[in-house]
Amino acid sequence: MRRWKPAGGLLILLGAVAPLAAAPAPDAVVVRTARGETRIMVRSDPGSGPMIPASPFLRALGVSPEFRGAWVEFRIGPEPFRFLLGVPMVMHGSDPVPISASAVMRGDTLFLPLQFAGEILPSRLGARFSWDDSAGRLVDRTPAAPPSVVAHTAAAGGAPVNPAGGLVRRHSVTIDPGHGGIDPGNPGLQFPRGVTEKHVTLAVGLLLREELQARGVRVRMTRTTDTLIDLRHRGRSCTEDCDLFVSLHVNSLRRRPGYQQVRGFETYFLGEAKTEDAARVARMENDAVRFERPSEEETVRGIDFILKDLQMNEHLRESARFATLVQEHLGRVHPGEDRGVRAGNYIVLNTARRPAALIEMGFSTNPQDGRLLTTPASQRALARSMADAIVAYLSEYERRTGAMGPATSGGLSP
Repeated sequence: MRRWKPAGGLLILLGAVAPLAAAPAPDAVVVRTARGETRIMVRSDPGSGPMIPASPFLRALGVSPEFRGAWVEFRIGPEPFRFLLGVPMVMHGSDPVPISASAVMRGDTLFLPLQFAGEILPSRLGARFSWDDSAGRLVDRTPAAPPSVVAHTAAAGGAPVNPAGGLVRRHSVTIDPGHGGIDPGNPGLQFPRGVTEKHVTLAVGLLLREELQARGVRVRMTRTTDTLIDLRHRGRSCTEDCDLFVSLHVNSLRRRPGYQQVRGFETYFLGEAKTEDAARVARMENDAVRFERPSEEETVRGIDFILKDLQMNEHLRESARFATLVQEHLGRVHPGEDRGVRAGNYIVLNTARRPAALIEMGFSTNPQDGRLLTTPASQRALARSMADAIVAYLSEYERRTGAMGPATSGGLSP
């Protein structure tokens, strides 16, 4: 039996007898399968102890849950499991198995007790799963399908060209780490000395490139070094051969009562700001234009002309859908507030002729977000979640448009 100590100090007993020493709950669980590794952040839920978001955990195992009233059901291979929300028990077939905490819904996210990954699966399905306590790793020993089977099925139009990402078509995404060079972005009040927004966006952007490439997605970066790229030129990197433009940024607030307590993440697509806060963020990010010298053509056209032109474009609808998926996936690893999807009048988005979104990954003026955004493990978790959102969007688009083979141009058809 095992006893975990969550971050808040509460001891969670797993089983009737616990060992003398309490083991701290891991910060994250790694699920290793034949398809690769998925890292899932662990949350310490008040009164319940360490919990993991069910969706990325089950998806890593190739499983989809079904909700039937207060029950959550899924099969791992042929083995059925059922959780009754709010009851510390899991049904394995017809066998009730006591568990340290119950499955719970937090907003629209289902969380499972960490014990399910670390103890229940390895003990109940020991031929398939093993648990590495020191690494917080669940290993699925199910072998991968032989390459010949994958190739044959793909040729028949039934399996992905990119098995790691589950995509049929070959996609290309532009990643834009905000700011750079003489434009530091916001100064990073709660960042380590010398670190500003431009450093964080580049670090996460490079990790996001790695994650997407591991999923079979081609990536173009607007910058890979500490250099200034014109705001008007960034979106132009995403044209005919590009499926999605993603700009990474860090939020901040001016000094005011309670400003350091505000934290969380939000995603913007191009549109007229509906709130003063959305307008504030757009003004802050657009302020980078002061480091640049616009051409005469750009001065004449202006942001309003381009915005009116794009508002009739279907890419705005796609941008809003992608932004929703970003919020959903970031919410599984980001402990801050989900501040939602918003429209904003962003220069960096208005020249992209493909679906585009700007992600504010957290607040540099908040101590917790400041640590999150500058810790390598957390940066990797954020990059993974955004990569998952990108692949989810591309996969969803393929299903909606009936894509059955590699794109000839690499871009999504309008």
